[in-house]
Amino acid sequence: MQKITELFNIKLPIVAGGMVWCSGWELASAVSNAGGLGLLGAGSMHPETLREHIQKTKQATDKSFGVNVPLLYPEQEKIIEIIIEEGVKIVFTSAGSPKKWTRHLQGHGIKVAHVVSSALFAGKSEEAGVDAIVAEGFEAGGHNGREETTTLSLIPAVRRATSLPLLAAGGIATGEQMLAAMALGADGVQIGSLFAAAAESSAHLNFKQAIIDTEEGGTKLMLKQLAPVRLLKNQFFKSVEEAELRGASVDELKELLGKGRAKKGMFEGDMAEGELEIGQGAGYIKKIQTVQEIINQLTEEYNKAKQRTNTLPTL
Repeated sequence: MQKITELFNIKLPIVAGGMVWCSGWELASAVSNAGGLGLLGAGSMHPETLREHIQKTKQATDKSFGVNVPLLYPEQEKIIEIIIEEGVKIVFTSAGSPKKWTRHLQGHGIKVAHVVSSALFAGKSEEAGVDAIVAEGFEAGGHNGREETTTLSLIPAVRRATSLPLLAAGGIATGEQMLAAMALGADGVQIGSLFAAAAESSAHLNFKQAIIDTEEGGTKLMLKQLAPVRLLKNQFFKSVEEAELRGASVDELKELLGKGRAKKGMFEGDMAEGELEIGQGAGYIKKIQTVQEIINQLTEEYNKAKQRTNTLPTL
């Protein structure tokens, strides 16, 4: 816990994932003001849009915040340039090699964390010189690891592979799960779905309601031939499932996905044909809450669960 809080200069070892179409300045600043680390989701922002959100975040909080940069997206050079120009001190990279930007960012006084889905890539990230690692199990929403390793299996494996500060991610939506992740060797957690449905999230209200309505088993990892992504089950999901079952080619799947489908669903509110990226933690979310209410709930659940462990027998 102390490794993460000291590294990022935060009170609580809770990071809100930098999610596309959800993690704007309102969400990031609210999480940071509540004691965690808020991240802006650069994956759904044009460079100048990101600059605007960074500036608004700086106006809304004097606490630490960062930017998540998916390395598979275009305009990386301009995104990195803006992050440096605006004096952002924390960057989380994902979906690509950490070797590309880590040293460059650190040369400008920026702490770098990289998201991995295996112990192998955790080791490669440490070799690349990152400051921290996010180990994300396949329960997570959005783009995911091909290995389909669960958080329960991934965290201890990554902990054995590296001594770097470690955040657990993937399916974590309660304080009890947070405690479990830290018992497995994590120093803190990165949480996505729970904050996607927050009042301050920039996601469309229709999407937030769909998250609340999601039951256990309401999501599935799809599009493995392209880039695995966990989706909420809707009409688009059914179209993808039918295509994959009949053996659709990569080109057919690309055509079916098209462009802007995640924005159509998560930001514009088309619950039938939009791509709705959400994790298995959605099954725990039953109402829209403010970030402060979410943080309060997480810490209360964590502390109660920690007290309960004191009553467990010694083996």
